[in-house]
Amino acid sequence: MHNFATDTNWAVSEFADAELGDERRTKRLVELANALGQHPTAALPEACGDGGMLKAAYRFFDNDAIDAQDMLQSHVESTYRRLEHVSLVLAVQDTTEGNWTGHPATQGLGPLGHTACQGLLVHTTLALTPERVPLGLLAQQVWARDPTQVGKRARRKQLPISQKESQKWLHSLDAVFTARDCGPTTRLVRVGDREADVYDVLAAARPAGVELLIRASWDRCVQEPERYVWATVEAQPVLAHLILKVPRRGPQPARDATLALRFCPVTLCPPRHRQREGLPAVALWAVQVMEVEPPTAVGPIEWLLLTTVPVHTVDDAIERVRWYACRWGIEVWPRILKSGCRIEARQLATSERLQRCLTLYSVIAWRVFYATMLARAVPEMPCDVLLEIEEWQALYCAIHHCPTPPEEPPTLEQAIRWIAQLGGFVGRRRSDQPGTETLWRGFQHLSDLTRMYCIMRPAPP
Repeated sequence: MHNFATDTNWAVSEFADAELGDERRTKRLVELANALGQHPTAALPEACGDGGMLKAAYRFFDNDAIDAQDMLQSHVESTYRRLEHVSLVLAVQDTTEGNWTGHPATQGLGPLGHTACQGLLVHTTLALTPERVPLGLLAQQVWARDPTQVGKRARRKQLPISQKESQKWLHSLDAVFTARDCGPTTRLVRVGDREADVYDVLAAARPAGVELLIRASWDRCVQEPERYVWATVEAQPVLAHLILKVPRRGPQPARDATLALRFCPVTLCPPRHRQREGLPAVALWAVQVMEVEPPTAVGPIEWLLLTTVPVHTVDDAIERVRWYACRWGIEVWPRILKSGCRIEARQLATSERLQRCLTLYSVIAWRVFYATMLARAVPEMPCDVLLEIEEWQALYCAIHHCPTPPEEPPTLEQAIRWIAQLGGFVGRRRSDQPGTETLWRGFQHLSDLTRMYCIMRPAPP
C-alpha cells in the first residue's frame, strides 16, 4: 500500500508514456489531463481557462490520428506498476451506458436499452485491492450498437461469441492475462456479475495466477445427483452466518445484512445447444449466500458464486463472498464519471471525439475514486503521495486561515477530509468518511486555491 504513489504529478504519471505518433500530442494530453482534472465537473471552456487551451482541447479530441486505446494504454501501464506492490488484485468489470440522447445531432451513436435512447456502451475492467482501493483501469471497450440488429435477440444462440456483445468478457479476460504477464508476482481474480456467466469464459484456458469469481445467472446442468447447480448447492447444509455491510443504493439506506452460507464443489456440463463444439466440462466451487430476515420493501441478497479458487473451509467461502462484495466499486466509478465528470453533458458532435474525451475523463474519474479509497486504506500515509507540495500547502493555509504551512505534509486522511470540506463535507463525527461527490467538488476548489497561493506566497530569499 505504501508504495502506490511515487510521482506527485498524476497527469505525468498516467499519460506521459502515451504513444500518439507525435510527442506534441502526448504533451497536449498531459496538459489537458492537468487542466480538466482540476475542474472535473466544469464545462470545457471553464475547465480550460483560456481560449488557447480550449481550442487545443477541441483540436485534440477531433484528431482522427489519435486512438483512444493509445491514450488509455499509458494509464494501463501505470496501473501495472501499482499492481507490482500488491499480492492479490480483483479485476472487476461492468458495462455502463453513456447516454447522449439529449444531443441528437451527435453522429455515430447507437441505440441503448430503449431504442429512443442513443449513446455508447462502455465496458471497463478496474483493478481493485481487497481493501477496495482502485489501482487503475486494465481495459476499456467503447462501442455503439448497430441499429439494424435491434430486435434480433432471439437469434443470438446461432452466432459465435466473436459476433456478440458477450465477446467483451473474453476481451476483458485477455486484459487480465496481460496484467498477469506484466506482474508475475501478483495473483489476479477476475470478478463478474451475472452477465459475465458465459460458458466460454468459464471454460477458457487460464495461466497460473489468474482465477475467476462470477455470480451465476444460469441454472446450468452439473455432474451431480441433483442435476442442476442451484439444487446441488441448496442441498448442502448452512455452515455459517456472516455479516455483510451493504452500501446505500438510491433511497435504500446502508445496512448490515446477515447471510446464510453454503458451499460445495460442482462440475458444470457444456450447454446442450453447443454439443457439437466439444466444449469441456468445468470443475468449480459454488458458494451461496442468502439474506436472513431482510428489511421489508428491500430486495434480499441472494448470490450464487462460481469460482476457480478452491473453497475448502468456511473461511475460504467467506473470503470469496467478501471479494465479490468489492465489485460494488465498479458501480461507484461510473457514477463519478457521469455525475462528477459530467461526461454525458459533453457536446463534441461525433462518437469518435466523445470516445477520446471519455477515455481522458475515465482516468480523471479513477483518480477521484483512488484518492477517496486510498485515504481509507492507508490514512497515516503523508499526503504528498497524492498532492503536489503547492497543493497541500495551499490547502493547509486555506483551512487554517494562516499564511505559513508546516514543513511536513499532513496525513492523507486529514488532507482528503480537508479537500472534501471544500466540497461541502461536514463530517460531524470522526467516523464519517468523505464520499466521492464532495471530493470531486473539493478538487475544483483546491485548484483555484493553489493557483492563488502560488501567486501570493512570498518569493524565497
